[in-house]
Amino acid sequence: MDARKYNIYFHTHTISGIIIAALLYVIFFAGSFSFFKDEIIAWQTGASTVARKPAPEYNFVIDSLSRHYNLRGRNLDFYTFRQGNGTYVNMSASMDSTISKPKKEQAGRRRGRGRRGGDGDSAYFSHYFSDKKTGSYADNYTMGEFLYRLHFLAQLNQVPLPVNLGTPFGYLLAGIVSFLFLFALITGLFLHWDKMVSNFFIFRPWSKWKTVWTDMHTALGVIGFPFQLVFAVTGVILIVNFVLLGPFGKVLFDGDTDKVYEELQYNRGLKVEYTYSPLEVSGFDLDKFVQEWQGKWGSNPVTRIHILNYLDQSMQVALESKADPKLNFAGSGFVLVEAATGKVLREKSPFTGTNYIDRVKSLVYHLHFGDFGGTPMRIVFFILGLMGCVVILSGIMIWLVARDKVSVPKHKRVFNFWASNFFMAACLSMLPVTAFTFIMLKAAKAVDQSLIYNVYFYSWLVLAVYLMLWRNLPLMNKQVLLLSVFLCAAVPLANGIATGLWMWNTWKDGAVDIFLIDTLFVLLAVTSAFAYVKVSRQAKPFNMLGKENVTPSERPGRPQQVTRRLKTS
Repeated sequence: MDARKYNIYFHTHTISGIIIAALLYVIFFAGSFSFFKDEIIAWQTGASTVARKPAPEYNFVIDSLSRHYNLRGRNLDFYTFRQGNGTYVNMSASMDSTISKPKKEQAGRRRGRGRRGGDGDSAYFSHYFSDKKTGSYADNYTMGEFLYRLHFLAQLNQVPLPVNLGTPFGYLLAGIVSFLFLFALITGLFLHWDKMVSNFFIFRPWSKWKTVWTDMHTALGVIGFPFQLVFAVTGVILIVNFVLLGPFGKVLFDGDTDKVYEELQYNRGLKVEYTYSPLEVSGFDLDKFVQEWQGKWGSNPVTRIHILNYLDQSMQVALESKADPKLNFAGSGFVLVEAATGKVLREKSPFTGTNYIDRVKSLVYHLHFGDFGGTPMRIVFFILGLMGCVVILSGIMIWLVARDKVSVPKHKRVFNFWASNFFMAACLSMLPVTAFTFIMLKAAKAVDQSLIYNVYFYSWLVLAVYLMLWRNLPLMNKQVLLLSVFLCAAVPLANGIATGLWMWNTWKDGAVDIFLIDTLFVLLAVTSAFAYVKVSRQAKPFNMLGKENVTPSERPGRPQQVTRRLKTS
């Protein structure tokens, strides 16, 4: 490779990598834990969905709503949890003007997820089938949901901005990070292309630290490259698809975005004219209806239920299903039935109705969430995700030490050090903060969205600032590792003390999901202890801020050049 191309790849890789380092670490760290979102929810609630999976009771939810609302003419949507132990419920205002008066949309009100909680006449809440617990989205908020949404920076959507970006700020930022990460991956591969095979087997742990970090960055980066490339590409598609769909929507659909999402099977475009005539059929058994179609679709779970114009003669019921990845990697089911006559208006089998859109969407989703190979595959994805975190940290240290030269002006070295100090403090503190939040979930009497936000973000801020003030990276590393040992080991202890769900009990009862989270933190504690011992023995302090600038001729250990005038005869 010629010098010009090498310099282009090197600087592109370095600049794109250091700009997104901290945010990319947050995405990788939170995303790694998000592979166990269902298990984390089971651990927090103490209700295993593996040992005992509750039967869905949608009639109970409808009966509960009917005690507080007149449901005639309303649309009811059920979005079942991925683990099947509950559902989100969205109830619209009634189409009957004698029941619900049309309301003007409030100025400045956000669309989409802003509907949570309802507006008095509509409602949005979550319901658990096991304990019949119903509450708002914030009341039933879980740590699994928090980490899942943190991995695409959804919490930053609440940041007030002076300008309207046209999309939530957190999603946009996550998309930009994913796009720059794609640049860093490809340029990094080009940098090591010539020596990929030879350097793949080189790791010198007893050499100087810059060599250790370089070998770690190169070896782990090459090993995890396919995984990281898949995540970068699928992440861009999932989080900033509006950028990709916008031009196609304008050219092919005349700017009709609703039609675009309908063609992509995100929206079904279900519209029924309200007749103001009561349903002649006495009652409607939704549970029986769902069980009937679930029996036809086998192990392909029903994921969404839509009821249009409830108790009106025009009432229609739609079910959506996703293919079980163990049986069919791609596919989706859909059925639309007229409630009054039982006539099937539209039907698509998850077994035989697979189309091109199903295959593409399934490919992107399964590769990103790692749910196509069961728990072993998610464990592999978790390890590869943490390897990505190590690659990021080693990249930061390489960037810092490469600029630790006396020829670099001191103000630049000070900036480089504080940038790295900030990045390392923010990144390294995530593990102990996550473990501390898990412990507080068991110590608190009531857990909701506000508690999780306050505990996680404030403890993260305090610990990161504390570590930064030391201005000592090796000491920072040792303190974080030692803190991680105690806090990670305390997670299964807190669970056992608070709920009695000790690891041996959950294993004996078949609550593998709860057992997995306790085991995960035990392994993290052991790994942190091993790393702490190694770092304590081998870590060498270095001081970048105390160095003074000298000219090359004044460097110690190097003889000064002497210019002599030659005599001419």
